[in-house]
Amino acid sequence: MENHTMVAEFTLMGFGGHPELQVFLSFLFLVLYTVTLVGNVGMIAIIRADSRLHTPMYFFLKNLSFLDLCYSSVIAPKALLCFLMGHRTISYSGCAAQMFFFSFFGTTETFILAVMAYDRFVAICNPLRYPITMSKRTCVRLVAGSYFAGCLNCSIQTGFTFTLSFCGLGKIDHFFCDVPAVMKASCSDTFASEMAMLAVCGFIIVSTGLVILISYGFIITTVMRIPSAEGRHRTFSTCATHLVTVSLFYGTIFFMYAQPGAISSPGQSKVVSVLHHCHPHAEPFDLQPDEQGGERGPEKTTNKERLFPLSSL
Repeated sequence: MENHTMVAEFTLMGFGGHPELQVFLSFLFLVLYTVTLVGNVGMIAIIRADSRLHTPMYFFLKNLSFLDLCYSSVIAPKALLCFLMGHRTISYSGCAAQMFFFSFFGTTETFILAVMAYDRFVAICNPLRYPITMSKRTCVRLVAGSYFAGCLNCSIQTGFTFTLSFCGLGKIDHFFCDVPAVMKASCSDTFASEMAMLAVCGFIIVSTGLVILISYGFIITTVMRIPSAEGRHRTFSTCATHLVTVSLFYGTIFFMYAQPGAISSPGQSKVVSVLHHCHPHAEPFDLQPDEQGGERGPEKTTNKERLFPLSSL
């Protein structure tokens, strides 16, 4: 039987050999991580404090902010140590834990984005049934299901990856323990693990992507039927930036995990990862086109959306 723990620790290569780039990335991650902390904590505090924001849309936004905060916190601190201090080593168990939680929060965020698209579909296309369809119980179940899906995926990804054999110097060509990069560092056959990753990630991206595409297809059709230009703009503004965020999020995720070159081209994935980790930090601001500062949103929230307050969540 093979020994799967021949290395006690891994070395994160980051962007080795480019000191100027290391300094730039250190500054970039520090600024964006600070913005993420302040933005997401502030968003969660505002939503919890203002009873007018205890609606399904803001309930999902609060969960998205929490996931974004955790998602960034799993990666950014270690990346900063790697870029700024040169602390590139990470223990075997630490690498597995980072991969587990990164996959968990990232996958859950993907499902929450799909849930938010469905929420906007119901609010715009079936407003009279909105209080019944998006009841408190339904919202809790949708969020709980998203967390369950995230836990299932990260267990599969981490399990398949860390049943591989690792030997030699244990060098990971990345700035964190991303699945493709860790697989690339293995000295055993990764075909089965790679196929499992492609299958699971492909299913998640396709299924949640279809929910978003179908939801927005109906939303656009409904919005185009509104006679006034102001009405169309006001209605679509509640979800337009969410659509932009989804496009950026899914585009980088697909390139990183759901295309055949994900394992064989870790360098390209590493570059895209920088863009991907810069993107989540903008979500607390992107996903509130009419709710900036918590002032305008409550005035535009329909009375039907307030019938089932989520103040206890």
